[in-house]
Amino acid sequence: MSILKKIVTAIRGGAREVGESIVDVNAIRILEQEIVDQENAIARAKDSLTDVMADQSKTARQINALKDRIGEHETYASQALEKGDEGLALEVAEKIAEYENEVNELQPVLDNYKASVVSLKDQIRKAEKSIQENKRELSVVKTTESVQKARVSVNDSLSSNVSKTAAARDSLNRIKERQQRTEDKIKASEELNAENTDVALKDRLAKAGIGETKSQANDILARLKKK
Repeated sequence: MSILKKIVTAIRGGAREVGESIVDVNAIRILEQEIVDQENAIARAKDSLTDVMADQSKTARQINALKDRIGEHETYASQALEKGDEGLALEVAEKIAEYENEVNELQPVLDNYKASVVSLKDQIRKAEKSIQENKRELSVVKTTESVQKARVSVNDSLSSNVSKTAAARDSLNRIKERQQRTEDKIKASEELNAENTDVALKDRLAKAGIGETKSQANDILARLKKK
C-alpha cells in the first residue's frame, strides 16, 4: 500500500510540474487575459454604479419633493389655525404626518445608496489601481523577455561565429603552410637548376681559384712585374 501511495504521489507531482510548466510558458498570455477580464469586470461595476447613483438621485428627489410638500402643508395648517379652523388644520397635520413617515422610510434607503456609492467608487478605484500595476508589471516582463531573447540570440550568434572563426583560422594556417611548402619547393628547384648549369660550375671554379680569367690575370700581373 505504501508503494502504491508513493506511485500516486509521484504521478500527482508530475502532473503538477506539467501544469506549472504550461502556466510558465503561457504566463504572459494568461496575465494579459486576466487584465482584460479585470477591465471587463470594472466596466460592469461602473455600469452597476451608475444604476445605484441613478436610484440615489431618484430617492433624493422624492425626499426633497416630500419635504417641499411638508413645508407647503405646514403653511396651510398655519393659515387654517389663523382662521380658527382647527379641524382643517388637523386634517392638514395628518397629511404632513404621512409625508414625514414617507421621508423617514426613504431616508435610510437614501443613506444606504450613498454608502453603497462611496464603497463602490472606492472598490473601483482600487481595482483600477491594481490593473495599472499589473499592466506596468506586464510591460516590464514583456520587455525583459524581449531583451533576454535578443541576448540569447546574440550569444548563440557569437558562439557560432567563434567556432566559424576558429575554423577559418585553421584553414588560413593550412593555406599558409601549403604556400610555405610550395615556396620551399620552388627554392629547392631553383637551387638544383642552378647547380646543373655552367654558370654554377664557373662560380665554384672561381671560388676555388680555378678558371681562365683568373689565370690570365695572374699571367698579366707576372709580366708587368718583370717590366
